[in-house]
Amino acid sequence: MPWLQLTLSTDRERAPLLEAALENAGALAVTLADAGDEPQLEPPLGTTPLWGEVLVTALFEPDPASRQTAETLTTILADLQTGPPRWEEIADQAWEHTWRDDFAPTRFGDRLWVCPRGQRPPNEPPGAVLVELDPGLAFGTGHHPTTALCLRWLDGIPLVGARLIDYGCGSGILAIAALKLGAAAALAVDHDPQALEATRANAAENGVAGHLRVLSPQELPDERADCLVANILAGPLLELAPHLAALVRPGGRLALSGLLADQAQTVAAAYAPWFQLEPPVVAEEWILLSGRRHPFPVVAEAGPPAAGKDE
Repeated sequence: MPWLQLTLSTDRERAPLLEAALENAGALAVTLADAGDEPQLEPPLGTTPLWGEVLVTALFEPDPASRQTAETLTTILADLQTGPPRWEEIADQAWEHTWRDDFAPTRFGDRLWVCPRGQRPPNEPPGAVLVELDPGLAFGTGHHPTTALCLRWLDGIPLVGARLIDYGCGSGILAIAALKLGAAAALAVDHDPQALEATRANAAENGVAGHLRVLSPQELPDERADCLVANILAGPLLELAPHLAALVRPGGRLALSGLLADQAQTVAAAYAPWFQLEPPVVAEEWILLSGRRHPFPVVAEAGPPAAGKDE
């Protein structure tokens, strides 16, 4: 089966915005490449620099609705592009094996590693916690800065015995990582059926399916968790603030990502009535906000719009 491939040209500053917008519009895969001939020398530790001119390539389902959605998006985001969009049909292939070439075992925090299936960390340290995950058509391998921020946050908090909600689960990587780090139970929530299917498969591969429930936002039970992590986008995070607050017990922990630096203050203000927030953590231009829920009760906690998914 052929796939629809959309290629957009942009610059270093605007590439992450296009990448996030395409993923949110339903792209099955988004990759960034050099649009010119600009070598990347060894980058500083912990950074993922981009070229000055960037090609953003997105893969979509080969149906008219997906193409219409993407064409509308390219029109809306014309100011982020430095050239006209290019469409082409490409033949099917074993994408998970193609992407494996660029996916190596990676450590997040002190203990947590994300590895392609069948691979181990080099010189595996004692006490390493491994999540085995191949890039598939529902994304979230830890290589996007927002996912990496969330994984490091999970590695740095006490999770043994905790109940966690991963809101906008994508591949399920955050819920699976939490369970491997000692959480007793997790809920993985997403509006995308493909994300839910990928999460179930990845949980089974990692031996944690018995501790994970995979749900759409409408199926989410009325219960409070010890931790909630939401790696989506600023707009949904603002809209969901009362609902996500209602899902965290008094004293529970919250982590929000998918934010650009200039969005952090607005999102922090939306969650301040319920949470004592810590200073933001920055990776490139992306932000993670985290904090603990105030012990007092909050009224008028609203119901859910749809969830997004992980980078």
